[in-house]
Amino acid sequence: MDNFSTRLLRLSQENPSKTILNVLQTGQDDIQLTYRDLVQGAGKYTAALVHQNIEPGEVVILILQQSVDLFLSYFGTILNGSVPSIMPFLTEKLLPEKYRKDLVSLIEITRPSAIITYKEFAGELEVIRQENSFIKTVLYVEDIRDLPEEQSIEYRGLQCKEENVVLLQHSSGTTGLQKGVALSHQAVFNQLDIYTQKLQINAQDVIVSWLPLYHDMGLIACFIMPVLYNIPLVIMSPFDWVRAPYRLFQAITGYKGTLCWLPNFAYNFCAQKIRPSDLEGVDLSSLRAVTNCSEPMRFASHQLFLDRFKPYGLRDTAIATCYAMAENVFAVTQDGIEKPVTYDEIDLEILQKDKLAQKASAGERSVIMVSAGKPLENTSVRIVDEQGNELPERHLGEIVLQSNCMLTGYYHREDATQKAMLAGWFKTGDLGYLADGELYISGRKKDLIIVGGKNVYPQDIESVVNEIEGVHPGRNVAFGVFNEERGTEEVIVIAELEPGYEDQSQPISGRIRQQVTQSTAVALRQVYLVNGFWLIKTSSGKIARAANKEKYLAELAQTK
Repeated sequence: MDNFSTRLLRLSQENPSKTILNVLQTGQDDIQLTYRDLVQGAGKYTAALVHQNIEPGEVVILILQQSVDLFLSYFGTILNGSVPSIMPFLTEKLLPEKYRKDLVSLIEITRPSAIITYKEFAGELEVIRQENSFIKTVLYVEDIRDLPEEQSIEYRGLQCKEENVVLLQHSSGTTGLQKGVALSHQAVFNQLDIYTQKLQINAQDVIVSWLPLYHDMGLIACFIMPVLYNIPLVIMSPFDWVRAPYRLFQAITGYKGTLCWLPNFAYNFCAQKIRPSDLEGVDLSSLRAVTNCSEPMRFASHQLFLDRFKPYGLRDTAIATCYAMAENVFAVTQDGIEKPVTYDEIDLEILQKDKLAQKASAGERSVIMVSAGKPLENTSVRIVDEQGNELPERHLGEIVLQSNCMLTGYYHREDATQKAMLAGWFKTGDLGYLADGELYISGRKKDLIIVGGKNVYPQDIESVVNEIEGVHPGRNVAFGVFNEERGTEEVIVIAELEPGYEDQSQPISGRIRQQVTQSTAVALRQVYLVNGFWLIKTSSGKIARAANKEKYLAELAQTK
């Protein structure tokens, strides 16, 4: 059985001159890293960790931009047998106070022996180090870059056993950074052996990605898998992608990319934000799968994306879907590879009232659900009720799963690990249903809004608000606030206005109320319009529903 280090060194010996990483940089030439380059560069970090007495099995936190430094330090940590854990890099979208609080919380839970970062953070991290004696050292990439290459490096990662923890992934919720998902070598290989088969990986495949590596979709599908399964990767910074999303399509064109993963909001973002002038010469015909993953998937988003980019060679058959989570390494299901993605039009009223996904009749309010596909070969999925009883097909309930690629546990959080399990099954906290063996996701269990006995999923409301002119796509949030007098929850929507629409708040508010009422039969208690940077996001760029609700209630209290 391989471990990460034996696999990487074998690939380096077999393909020393093969370019495995193409790193895109704004305003500069792309950087090509061969397997030889990757191992030699990673070896500097391995040597630095050895010199600081960082032992195999000890955690190393990486606080770095998405760059060559991050890629080399990640595998340098693994070659030492230590356990890398990537911390999101502070951006203007993250509140500095919340970021620092999460960092301190992560450090207290994971108890790292080392931190690798930039010298600009030296002062702050030295204070944290002094307060936490278990941190042996803080290493700075500026020093490690200048180290000479050592001819005889002890790669202690070669001795790691398959059941040893190889990496930590951190969930992205408001308290998710306190729950590090510990994964073993064996679990990751069990996942990726099956997933590469499901994707029908071949010698012509090239993965193109902007996804951050602190999220499972970016780390596993768009970094670990390509490097350890010999699939060339073209990768850019998520900050560069947000500023210039057309660069993703230029990279696909230039490198003949075949595989790409995107969260649902990115389909809308690309379709709406990329100008025709930025698409000159773009050819997307090489793409065989653009996989929608990590957010509730929307039929309208797929159609918008296809309509916008079909003229540039994008095929209908390239749309794919996946349901994934860090606790299962990554993928639970996949659709759109062997066949087109399945769509299921169901009666919205019956879904909300009876938790039953019944096919829609003519004239009834309906919603088109997107299939995430069938479970991978080594993964079993069930739908259960509140008591944990398995439900029949087309009954809405919580998704639970079993596989041979599950997490070892939440790192140093046995309480959270036990709470997440149900008689050997992992409770995902997601709601969905099965139909003809395929899985459909409706939203998060904890996000349910109950209005007059009717279950309302905030994602349904948010998808309606996304389509309204003047609202920034992907930057709105819906939640419930309990009304004591009425004895039920009332629905609140917070929406960020697009620049230039600030003087149209009243008509936009009216359109939001009208469209939500017509599409979901939910009457909004309040539409709260905000300007840029009001909304709080998680480290992976998702809207933090609970944190925004708390912020809204605090502002509401101040006005009374």
